[in-house]
Amino acid sequence: MIELRKINFRYAGGTDAGGLVNIDLIIPDGQVILLCGQSGCGKTTLTRLVNGLIPNYYEGELSGEVLLDGKNISRLPLYETAKYVGSVFQNPRTQFFTVDSTSELAFGCENQGLPEEEIIQRVKSTAEQFDMDNLLGKNIFSLSGGEKQKIACASVSASNPPIIVLDEPSSNLDMSATKDLSRMIQIWKQQGKTVIIAEHRLYYLKELIDRVIYLKNGKIKKDYLASDALKLSATQQAEMGLRPFDLGAFPVTAHPVASSGSIECENFHFAYTKQRDTLDIDSLSLPQAGVIAVIGHNGAGKSTLARCLCGLEKHCKGIVNVDGKPYNRKQRLSLCYMVMQDVNHQLFTESTEEEMLISMGEPAPDKVEAVLDRLDLLRFKNRHPMALSGGQKQRVAIATALVSGRKILVLDEPTSGLDLQHMKEVADELVTIQEMGKTSLVITHDYELIVSCCTHVLHLEHGVVQEQYALDAAGLQRIQNFFIESR
Repeated sequence: MIELRKINFRYAGGTDAGGLVNIDLIIPDGQVILLCGQSGCGKTTLTRLVNGLIPNYYEGELSGEVLLDGKNISRLPLYETAKYVGSVFQNPRTQFFTVDSTSELAFGCENQGLPEEEIIQRVKSTAEQFDMDNLLGKNIFSLSGGEKQKIACASVSASNPPIIVLDEPSSNLDMSATKDLSRMIQIWKQQGKTVIIAEHRLYYLKELIDRVIYLKNGKIKKDYLASDALKLSATQQAEMGLRPFDLGAFPVTAHPVASSGSIECENFHFAYTKQRDTLDIDSLSLPQAGVIAVIGHNGAGKSTLARCLCGLEKHCKGIVNVDGKPYNRKQRLSLCYMVMQDVNHQLFTESTEEEMLISMGEPAPDKVEAVLDRLDLLRFKNRHPMALSGGQKQRVAIATALVSGRKILVLDEPTSGLDLQHMKEVADELVTIQEMGKTSLVITHDYELIVSCCTHVLHLEHGVVQEQYALDAAGLQRIQNFFIESR
């Protein structure tokens, strides 16, 4: 059993963002718990208390007790806590310790000092259980995002902790990988494990959860039985800032764009070292002044296309024609602005305001403040970007793109870790960008974002264009079939 008694926590630096206030919570053994609420509400902080990262890795003011079967976590060394709690983070790359998948599955068992024969058996049985024999012996960093997440989950499972904590585990997963994740959670539930999931995407969890803990401003506002939470109307869920439990109930809007020219891409061929072609596109026509959703399964070549388009891959010799003017790779570095999937790689300065100013040709503080206000970031203007929550950092990176003045914006999973309200704010900004005559490519697995603002869809698989279509009435039906009917 997990007990949180009179927990108050404030991160070092004097900020209340992401902190917790007067938390009392009991989680019996074997329950699947969903932690939900808007970005920065304290979900991740609560998971860090349960797995011991607070106070071992994150400094701050902590009062109260976190008990695992009566043992105070703050008094346990982290290696001891790891015997009870296994964690899977939003970005699995942050928790890998080896370079091949088999060694990664064995790592936790080896740290426990288990006999070699038992480790081998655990790796084998875990791979069979999760249907991932085909992933054994592979270089982890050659795997797709979904495959990496699968390895991270399996590695935790092989260590066999009674408690598993998941922080935004589906944020970068395609529909197939999300199904796999759901099946893993179902197996853990059948095994009687306690599973705690901090998540914004809720639809894949509705048949798995036992309780829903709704947090707001660091406080537990509601503690629902799953059956009661699932009865909430779409309006009630929206008022709470929650993504829907039923994707089919999400309102869709057609955003067709009048023909205003096209952006022509030629000779986009690229392969990473010792791999077959990741991208194989002879020609591609993108609607100018459109918001184009780039979809496809994990590993389809979506991020590679983005990097080539922006001129970030030196060995892609492609040409982009805009308004009849050709742009080579180097020229595209100043034509395009890319928000990366992992925004930690592109946040450099001491404050959110500075981050935006360095992306502008001519500094314009008034424009910075206006964009920060629209994205609900103004109160973080002077805050160090790395002190923000994952969702807040994501919005800062998007804000820098919006003020950059570039003709083409490329956003790789821009709404990963974002709640309903902030997803809608990003969608509104993309519509505004379209109205300014600029083009946005949005690489995403976020159905709600697509039907909120996108005008077109570009579907890639295995580095090849499968189809392109406008999101008119017929197009909306096609995207619904892709995301909903295929579940």
